[in-house]
Amino acid sequence: MPHLTLPDGRTLDYAIDGAQTGFPFVFIHGTPGSVNSTLPSLKSLCKQKGLKIISMSRAGYGDSSRHAGRAVIDNVADVKALLEHLGVATCVAGGWSGGGPHVLALAAKLPGVKAALCVAGVAPADAPDLDFLAGQGQDNVDEFTAASAGEVELRKFLDPQREALLQADAAGVTKEMSSILPEVDKQAMLKNAELGQSIVDGFQEALKHGVDGWCDDDLEFTKHGALTWPRSSHGQWLAKHLPQEKLRKHLVQGEGHISIFLEYVNTMIDELLEVVRAY
Repeated sequence: MPHLTLPDGRTLDYAIDGAQTGFPFVFIHGTPGSVNSTLPSLKSLCKQKGLKIISMSRAGYGDSSRHAGRAVIDNVADVKALLEHLGVATCVAGGWSGGGPHVLALAAKLPGVKAALCVAGVAPADAPDLDFLAGQGQDNVDEFTAASAGEVELRKFLDPQREALLQADAAGVTKEMSSILPEVDKQAMLKNAELGQSIVDGFQEALKHGVDGWCDDDLEFTKHGALTWPRSSHGQWLAKHLPQEKLRKHLVQGEGHISIFLEYVNTMIDELLEVVRAY
């Protein structure tokens, strides 16, 4: 796995997938996640349609160094350094789940990002017009409660979760996450072996050294606005509050965090390509 030494001395693992000479598409994984979390359906479609996927393990995941005390906005500097290293001046970007807030930060703060795709993203935890935990599974509620209590309590919750995920296959991951996965995602995990294995691979790479990245994500989300695996109310909030003149929204019913990539990945990529063709 190639890696970059960042200006502050930290290491950032990254990968290039899809069309090697295609237009750059920065993909930001969720929580927890890693450079291995880019789903096969996304890789194959980008290769077919001419997008080069640039992904990384965000700080604290996989072999990427921890950035303790980070905020969502801090990932922008890491992505900027990686793009400069790769000689990329213009790109599109996407973020999945916990990567949603990070990709919106890229869109707001990195001028070279011409379009941002936010898939099953998350809204601010302190938004006055959002019941943040509405519809969330029990594991989400427990995780959010632990994160709100601080790092010590959060690690007590995450460490056993990590051990279980590291030992699990696709069926085991589905069982471990049963309280937060809708039925459509459970079926996608169990019936599509390639997809299920990619979720397993992403978790195992993310958590192989510990829970630093996961812990820091949850802490920054409770402070700066989000948690993992949200329900549709978060998408509705984002659709209402993002700049309407720049927004193309898809509030899809009946799909989950994972299954949506099977059914709608063509639409996602085609809409990004509309922007690419404009440049």
